Amino acid sequence: MKTKKIVIGAMAAAMLSLSVCSIAPAVAADETVQISASKTEAEAGGAFKVDVSLSDIPSTGLQCCNFAIKYDPKVLTITDIKAGTLAGSVSGDSSSSMLPNFGNYSQEGLISVAWSTSVDDSSKWLKGEGTFCTISGTVASGVADGTVADISIVPTDRETFSGSGVKNDEFDCGYLKDGVKVNFAVKANAGSVTIGKKTETTTTVTTTEAITTTSTTATQGDTTSELKVTLKGDANVDGKVSVADAVAILQSIANRDKFELKPQGKVNGDVDGEAGITGADALLIQKLDAGAISSL
Repeated sequence: MKTKKIVIGAMAAAMLSLSVCSIAPAVAADETVQISASKTEAEAGGAFKVDVSLSDIPSTGLQCCNFAIKYDPKVLTITDIKAGTLAGSVSGDSSSSMLPNFGNYSQEGLISVAWSTSVDDSSKWLKGEGTFCTISGTVASGVADGTVADISIVPTDRETFSGSGVKNDEFDCGYLKDGVKVNFAVKANAGSVTIGKKTETTTTVTTTEAITTTSTTATQGDTTSELKVTLKGDANVDGKVSVADAVAILQSIANRDKFELKPQGKVNGDVDGEAGITGADALLIQKLDAGAISSL
């Protein structure tokens, strides 16, 4: 599948950077969310589908969840990624028309998936259990029968925050409370595609791999220290504050090489005053645009 580009508006991939999930610092919660990929079978040259599900979601629910799905591109080609029943649209989220709740971004061998909402009403958050997304694809021709292509669940491949230079090694799975991110532990359960003649039964994964995450704090290197805020929240430096500024921030986090903010935009966009430009800044701007808050 061709790599998806981050584009304002229609592309769900804009959510890769997570309007909620990049918030620092993280506060550990004493509960563990399970993310599980299913096991299936497929013939060489044939099609397959793998479900990725969430379970053991705490009663508070999840305001955000993002992770990556790793696979062997020499064996498998991903052709489609769709939100499952659990990650469907959230009724009442006025920002979701421009920033869809579910998004994905693909590169060779890795799919980053994300879900988040800007609403504070926890009844609109992810709760219960079910299919988060379904991956469809094909097996390369000539792959030997008996080959097992692993489908692994790993932390999203990105910087801890834009410009930090530090690779993320945590799952983002939690919610925002009083401006502080509450992050749940994650247990990742790998799936697989076994190559060979398909049987009638598709089994689910039974082996779990515990992922231990470590919080990393870094100072963002930047050249904006001498600049002053011209308009708080005006990340795209167009003289006004709107949801477009939140999109600009999300784009810069997801694809800094192509969509890096101007130095003045970084200063204007750092509305929460924490760790430079992060998804928390985008969330606050979304809330202002939706009328949930009166000022930044």
